[in-house]
Amino acid sequence: MSQPISLDALEVLDAIDRKGSFSAAASILFRVPSAITYTVKKLEEDLRVTLFVKQGRKWVLTPAGRLLLEQGREILSATRQLAEAVRQVETGWETALNITVDSALGLDEIYPVIRELLDIHADIEINLFEETLSGGWEALVEKRTDIAIGFVPQKKLQINVEHAIESKLYKELPWAFVVPRNHPLTQLPQPISSADTELFRTVVVRDSVKNSPSVTYRLFSKKPQLRVPSVKDKIQAQKSGLGIGYLPVDKIKQELESGELVSLDIQGIESSTKIHVSWHRDAKGKALNWLVKRLLKEEND
Repeated sequence: MSQPISLDALEVLDAIDRKGSFSAAASILFRVPSAITYTVKKLEEDLRVTLFVKQGRKWVLTPAGRLLLEQGREILSATRQLAEAVRQVETGWETALNITVDSALGLDEIYPVIRELLDIHADIEINLFEETLSGGWEALVEKRTDIAIGFVPQKKLQINVEHAIESKLYKELPWAFVVPRNHPLTQLPQPISSADTELFRTVVVRDSVKNSPSVTYRLFSKKPQLRVPSVKDKIQAQKSGLGIGYLPVDKIKQELESGELVSLDIQGIESSTKIHVSWHRDAKGKALNWLVKRLLKEEND
């Protein structure tokens, strides 16, 4: 007995949900709208359920349709992973590689290495993502990325996965506690204490973690924080005088040289972070293997 739910039907449901209409789904699937309509109607008839209802100009999934799509997306993902595994067995090279970089480093960190990888193997799709704090580690644990660069491994996210992830020291990232020029803290004798900073608003990068408790580092101020989405935004906020806080030294060299930002010493606070390269231990693809060795400055075959 044939099953009414096909991969093709699941792809159609996914496209309609993402694009909001049958015609838009037809466009991205390179089909005519009537073919999309037929697929949905046939699936509804075979399952004896209603999958979509019209709300204004948009087609919206019914509860039954939502259940089908949510579990169907897991099937589509598993199918793509299976196809990828089969291709890797044949060639050893991944067709795609997902790379996540900490915003404290920025994507600039990885561009030269990607250029080298593409010179070796041009037929690979590279997907770059930028996360903050524990967001990159979570993406790795949840297998939304193949490799996480520049993050501190988070123990709270390692439950039952310590054996599955390899993590090695990448480098030490130096930080500086900076304030705008003419800030009141610049008038105090150095080093200042953390208590000296408590009267001033701190600019904080918001943890991009999605499904776990967020983390913060080096918070002193008792005032409400200004929370921003990335280190790049944090730099701009502090340059604008909206708050104070730590910034990666490599990202603010020009501002420090010009005096636009002033670095202050704080008693008893470490000024660097040990950041890591982390990846799935069971990953066998040639591209990931090459990238790990290149980042860790090991010899590639």
